Amino acid sequence: MTDPDLLVIGGGPAGIAAAVRAADAGASVMLVEMRPALGGAFHRRPIEGVEPWPIGREGERRWARLDEGLVRTGIVPRLRTAFLGLDGAGAALLEDRVAGRVEACHPRAIILATGALESVRPRPGWHRPGVVTAGGLQVMMKETGRIPEGRILLAGSGPLLIALAGQLTARGRPPVAVVEAADPFTEMVAGLGLLAHPRHLAEAAVHLGRLALARVPWRRATVLEAITPKGDAFEVRLRDRRGRRTTLEVDHVALHDGIRPNDHGLPAANETPGAGPIVVSAGDGREVLGVVAAEIDGERAADRALALIDGRPEATRDHLRRLARERHAQAVLARVFAPARPLDPLETLPDDTVLCRCEGRTVGDLKVLFTGADTPAGREIKLTGRFAMGLCQGRFCAHWVAEASARLGPDAPAPRPRDLTGDRWPARPVPIAALAAVPDAPKR
Repeated sequence: MTDPDLLVIGGGPAGIAAAVRAADAGASVMLVEMRPALGGAFHRRPIEGVEPWPIGREGERRWARLDEGLVRTGIVPRLRTAFLGLDGAGAALLEDRVAGRVEACHPRAIILATGALESVRPRPGWHRPGVVTAGGLQVMMKETGRIPEGRILLAGSGPLLIALAGQLTARGRPPVAVVEAADPFTEMVAGLGLLAHPRHLAEAAVHLGRLALARVPWRRATVLEAITPKGDAFEVRLRDRRGRRTTLEVDHVALHDGIRPNDHGLPAANETPGAGPIVVSAGDGREVLGVVAAEIDGERAADRALALIDGRPEATRDHLRRLARERHAQAVLARVFAPARPLDPLETLPDDTVLCRCEGRTVGDLKVLFTGADTPAGREIKLTGRFAMGLCQGRFCAHWVAEASARLGPDAPAPRPRDLTGDRWPARPVPIAALAAVPDAPKR
């Protein structure tokens, strides 16, 4: 394997933009994507024979620009290839999942453009088959063009719920309801900030208009408390702002409680030349600001990496200005979609509520760890309680386990999610045989 100047991890908008920017500047680039196709979540490409999911004129223009950049620069992405981490010698380890082998290379710089993770706050029944994330449902629709049969309920909080509901409705499959913990209509003062961002307002107006015409209930200031099996369906319990409870019977539940950077197990940023490869984060993997900002930040990250390895000038003033605009938009949306009333603390949920799906560990299991004289630290919670010990290694549960632990042991330092996940590689499961066969990579 020829060592590139720049190794870009992630084939979404941030990664593609970074790769194209660096190649245009004359750097050699390797673009690695774990999935069978580029695109990320927003630009997810469909499987063969399926029409691309409509993403609007602006979205299509952005994707065409990214695709044209790859063609122009001659970048051939390495698909179905996972980044495992950096070894002690500073080699980047990549798993070729088609060939079933692990390869090592020594890039001068690495850009981590790994996107975001969807957050789903635990509640009774959230772990059951048939309960998915809203983002996962949206990606499945984009890839396969299919929508699950039956009655679909969307619940949680955030603008993604409205977007997904509008898309389902446009396909003739409106959801039973959208259950939103916030009440954007009561945040009119904060919402005025969106006047500076007409793109977001226009998109919201289209989706809300579709829901109104289809008479889809938008149940604001309402939380989904529990999901209970009822035959082949689910009975979901809802609670509104006045504490009144109602139930609905549905076939599928899609949950969404926000997104956060997908930085699990990844190398820390390194902007010190000579101390191993330069490592720069980009896009939603650095700061969740949306698809437009991801492209901008990918270009910024490429400029930064090249400046550190070659001393090239950094033309970032325009990038920073544009990122500040997108950051303002996300801050306004966060205020508009803040829960109308405080959510129930996790430790007050029923003891059989699952916190760690991989290992089936519950709220009650976590409470047991705090019954002794000494408050367990994050590492002890992982090792003795088996929280964040499963296949995902805390990708989805560490945040919630840390939050509940901080309240169960208020007199001790609050554990951090990273205390449960650790800072080790491989970042993803890999066959031991493939790791054992890694050849030594020649150093520069």
